[in-house]
Amino acid sequence: MKKLFALGLILFLFTACSNDDGYDFYYEILPVESVEIPEEFIYGETYPITVSYLRPTTCHYFREFYYKKVFNERTVAPVTYVLEKDDCEDFDAELVESSFNFVVTGSGPYVFKFWQGEDEQGEDQYLIIEVPVVGETES
Repeated sequence: MKKLFALGLILFLFTACSNDDGYDFYYEILPVESVEIPEEFIYGETYPITVSYLRPTTCHYFREFYYKKVFNERTVAPVTYVLEKDDCEDFDAELVESSFNFVVTGSGPYVFKFWQGEDEQGEDQYLIIEVPVVGETES
């Protein structure tokens, strides 16, 4: 799994593109700072999950979530596109929130792994949250 995530990260980081404004840009996966997620799910329901991360510069813009599912495990990280401009300003700590809707389609607990960067040895670090599924919706 680490190899696959690393390959995806490398592809995102080294893929240069340009947008309609003529600026070149590349994709960057950013570490998750915190997550707002329910303590439990009900089968068949949809829940918003809010991910907070630090926006490093004025040239970083949210693109989408890296989202990988394997059985009841989900790996999540925010993907930004970064404009290659000379006038980008650094932020000290601009916390940004982005959300996605999660539909509960399984009955077992879900394990969410929110990517938090790498440690000194280059090992991926995750905020791991397990959320049980407690019942079904009433018809």
